[in-house]
Amino acid sequence: MKAAAFEYVRAASLPDALRELSSAKPIAGSQSMGPMLNLRLARPARVVDVSRIADLRGVAEAGEFVRVGASVTHAEIEDGKHALLRHPYLRHVAGGIAYRAIRNRGTIGGSLAHADPAADWPLALSALDAPLELSSANGTRQVRASEFMLGAFTTRLEEGEIITAVLLPKLGPTLRWGYYKLCRKTGEFAHASAAAAFDARSGLARIVLGALDGPPAALDDLARQVAQRGPAAATGDALAQAVASAMPNADSIDRSIHAAALERCLAQAFGASNANPA
Repeated sequence: MKAAAFEYVRAASLPDALRELSSAKPIAGSQSMGPMLNLRLARPARVVDVSRIADLRGVAEAGEFVRVGASVTHAEIEDGKHALLRHPYLRHVAGGIAYRAIRNRGTIGGSLAHADPAADWPLALSALDAPLELSSANGTRQVRASEFMLGAFTTRLEEGEIITAVLLPKLGPTLRWGYYKLCRKTGEFAHASAAAAFDARSGLARIVLGALDGPPAALDDLARQVAQRGPAAATGDALAQAVASAMPNADSIDRSIHAAALERCLAQAFGASNANPA
C-alpha cells in the first residue's frame, strides 16, 4: 500500500516550520512517519519536511547540558560524528537501533515523538532524566524525558508542537551505565529492555524498565538500594519484586523476560568493562 496524496513542503528554517505546523505534520528521517503514511495509518493533507533545518541538526554545549538537535541521526551518534556525543552509553544505544539503513536516516527526535514503547531513545533518555525542548509558534518549553511519554504512541506534544532538541546531561567517566534489550533477532524492536545510570558525582541513580505496554517504568526503590549498597542489592528477589511492581498485570513469563533484561543491564553497569568508560 502507498500513502494517500498529500502536499509536501520543505521548511527552510525553524520559524517557517513552526508556522507550517498549524496545518501540517512534520517529517524528518521518515523512519516512523513513512511507514504510517504507507499503511495509511496517518493521512495528513500536508507534510512539512524539517530534516534540513540547521537549528535541528546542531550539537553544542548549553550550560550543564549538551543540546542535541532533534534531527541528529542515530548513525551520527553511533559513529561519534559529534565530539560532545562520543560517550560509550550513547554510542551503544544508537548502534543497537534496528539496521544501519534505518540508523542512517532515523532521528533522535523522531524516535521520541513516535513513542513506541519498545523503542530505544525513550528508555535510554529516561534513565538520564534528560529534558526535552518542545517548540511551537507560541514559544518553547521543556519536559523531562521521564515524563514525556504518556502511553503507547502518546506524548505530551501539543497541536503544532515538535521536539526541537534533547538536553543531555554532560556524561563523564564517573557514569556507570547499563543498557540491555532482548530481541528475537538483531534489528527487531525489544521484547524486554532495561537501562541504568549511576553517577556519584551528580547524584544520578536511575533504573528504568522498557518495552512495556506504556511508557518506561522507573524502578526508584531498586535504584536507591543499588546506589547505596552497590550490586549486592540487586538480588534475584529484589529484581523480581521491582519487575512485578512495574508490571502488575503481566504474566509470569513476561515478568521473567524483563527480569532477565534487568539483571543483564545491571551486570553491564557494574562489570569491569564499565568501571571507567572513556
